[in-house]
Amino acid sequence: MVSGRGGVGESPAGPTPDGTDTETGDAPADGESGGAGAEAEPAATDVDPGAGAEGVAETAEAAPQLSEAAAELAAQRIERERIARRKAEREAPVEAGAKLSGRAADLLAAVRAVEGGAKPPARFDAPPEPRRTVPAPAPAPERAPLAAPAPTGPPAPSPDAVQAVRAVLARGGAPETLAPQATAALGDDAAAQLAESPWRLLAVAGVRPTQADGFARALLGAGETGPGDERRAAALVGWLLAQAAAKGHTVLDAPTLESALAQYGVPDPAEALEAAVGDGAVLAFEEPVGPPVGEDEEQPVRILVGLEGSAMAEESLAEGLARLANTFTDPADWEKAATGPGAELIRAAAGHGLVTHTGGEAARAEPRALLAAAREFGLRACLAAHAPAADAVTVAGLLGGAEGPGRNADGQFALDLLIVLDAPQLDVETAAALVESVPDGARLVLSGDPAVLGSAGPGRVFADVLAARACPGLVSRVPDPGPLGELVSGVGVGELNQVDAPGKEVVIVPVRDAGEAVHRTVQLVAESVPRAFGVPADAVQVITPGHGGAAGTRALNAALKERLNPGPGRFGGFDPGDRVVHVPSAGRALPARVVSADAQGLHLDAGAGARIVVPKERVESRVRHGWAVTAHQAVGARWPAVVVVLPGDAAQALSRDWVYTAFGRAERHLSVVHGVDQALARAVAEVPAKPRTTRLTGLLRALVASARAQPE
Repeated sequence: MVSGRGGVGESPAGPTPDGTDTETGDAPADGESGGAGAEAEPAATDVDPGAGAEGVAETAEAAPQLSEAAAELAAQRIERERIARRKAEREAPVEAGAKLSGRAADLLAAVRAVEGGAKPPARFDAPPEPRRTVPAPAPAPERAPLAAPAPTGPPAPSPDAVQAVRAVLARGGAPETLAPQATAALGDDAAAQLAESPWRLLAVAGVRPTQADGFARALLGAGETGPGDERRAAALVGWLLAQAAAKGHTVLDAPTLESALAQYGVPDPAEALEAAVGDGAVLAFEEPVGPPVGEDEEQPVRILVGLEGSAMAEESLAEGLARLANTFTDPADWEKAATGPGAELIRAAAGHGLVTHTGGEAARAEPRALLAAAREFGLRACLAAHAPAADAVTVAGLLGGAEGPGRNADGQFALDLLIVLDAPQLDVETAAALVESVPDGARLVLSGDPAVLGSAGPGRVFADVLAARACPGLVSRVPDPGPLGELVSGVGVGELNQVDAPGKEVVIVPVRDAGEAVHRTVQLVAESVPRAFGVPADAVQVITPGHGGAAGTRALNAALKERLNPGPGRFGGFDPGDRVVHVPSAGRALPARVVSADAQGLHLDAGAGARIVVPKERVESRVRHGWAVTAHQAVGARWPAVVVVLPGDAAQALSRDWVYTAFGRAERHLSVVHGVDQALARAVAEVPAKPRTTRLTGLLRALVASARAQPE
């Protein structure tokens, strides 16, 4: 590859057979996607649409936590409420026919009955997931150089409600410590819901079906429960879809879901799914299969099933993107600015409301050239990125109102052009909220590298928009320079090439075991890289596949802290000067440094004078040491030097997009602590990104085609 060497139940989640809990298997309550301590795939479920029940398995999840980014979450809650209102307004059935029979035909009939407003009789009496009323967000706080707004969130459950849940849990032999989480998930009537349908306990993150079954038997009596209980089947449908969402799917096809229900002992999975659709507990959609057929033929369809939030956000997003593509009517002549890097992108954005742009790290100069050109022409333009970046606001800050141009009287961004970097990191709900906030007639440019790891939340927004071909798409021809650029570009196409690195830009450090991997990593960060390249230890980032294991982030951070900032960890395991990552919400990891701690919580310096105060009760779940991180925590950022640690027990966690992302975080130097033998080359060549089942491509194609078919 390189030249040079350098000095409470069952679950298939969790540790791999050799003891490693990788990014897809570790389950600390750390606020990462799905709360699973995972990076690319936060839960340990691999939902393969063609693999039936084996693709929908139990996962290790953390207890739900409230986000520190209150304004951002409030904006997303408003978007979800708007989506829910639009769901209720849906009247026309999805355009498609089907050649189906038996249970499939019954399910299709249930779908159309719900869409037509004729709700079939409910097949079970488990109440649907309650909607909590969320107060309108407070006005965006003024920026302060040394203070962050205090975190807020939904109202805490009432003490009486929590106590009532404790009593129900105690009767069923479940840990009473789950009462706050259960009340937060189910609402103040959680005790009544659990007493009526004990399987509603599955709404609490981390609870397994076997645990819920045991709770139900203890609460109701063994003679009153069984695998075919309609309440159990209803809860399992929602739980399985939630696990799929944690893996990035917005929907599952009906046969996959039915197979998974059968795996959990549901005697008539098709009937259970039909009942869930009829009751409105889940949503079902028809998607055409194959090429369009003649007028006298029926178009084959497949039935897709999803939870309301992600499924409806996907529809909202498709409509918003189509709106921007179709309502733009003011092309401009920006030819005089179309010179040098970004010239093609400038021309495309001048004449279209929606444009995509793909390329590697070097290609990020092109959106910046567009930004400068737009401002030169007097447009209100904004550049947004997933992680903090020069000349850019963060997507979270833009949505929350803490950064960017603010909003107009209609609640939309006061801008003419929005350029989004790191578009592959957009999940469907964030993207829907973002696109809905772009006013008619404005321009939206989605830019990113499609080869990096996907979003932590449900959806594959950028890939789906690219696949829909509903707008101009520019592919940058600017290559990433030097040996690092050559190496990463090869990985992107499935080739682990040997590159000439005369300046030791890329170095391989072979190791025999995890202990040696930790030792050599500390040596590289503290001594070798600073001495050879003049890069201080604080500018060297370690990336490894998982949090657990003998060479995961926990072990590496403990060793690096002992060497670089030793201390007793008197502030919840942290000391002043510790390098950390703050995870305010799923999929976001903000680098920071510990300043102090007091009664308010842990005080962090996030750079540029920004301070964050993490309440002490959230420190354990929201703050990690940050000398070593996972690739998903690192995506969107780059460092002068990166040390990628590949211990032997993490071989199964590697994939092409993981390697591409990890290697691509290095600007000047990359050291690979290599203990996986041929597994690295095999992952690059043979293990592509895991598929996700989504609807956005088809929805967007249909909307754009329909608009184009309308008479002028």
